[in-house]
Amino acid sequence: MTFNLKAILAAVLLSAVPIALAQDVATDVKTGAKDTSKATKKVATKTAHGTEKAADKTGTATEKVGKKTASGVKKGAKTTGHEMKKAGEKTENAVK
Repeated sequence: MTFNLKAILAAVLLSAVPIALAQDVATDVKTGAKDTSKATKKVATKTAHGTEKAADKTGTATEKVGKKTASGVKKGAKTTGHEMKKAGEKTENAVK
């Protein structure tokens, strides 16, 4: 059996090409995944910061509205109580 050295060498080289290409693709995928994770982390951080700012502003606005509403309710209750008292006195006077 004579082995053709050229044929064996050609077969070895041809089988090495797909392996080298597969390793190159794996490296590209790994690099892409790292880039994507960095970008995702950056966006998530900015989103969280923006959400926190919006929540603070909403809380402040809600507090202001709550104080104004409470003040209005208190004034309304006083006015209603005063009017009820007047009506009660008029009713008493009318009954007498």
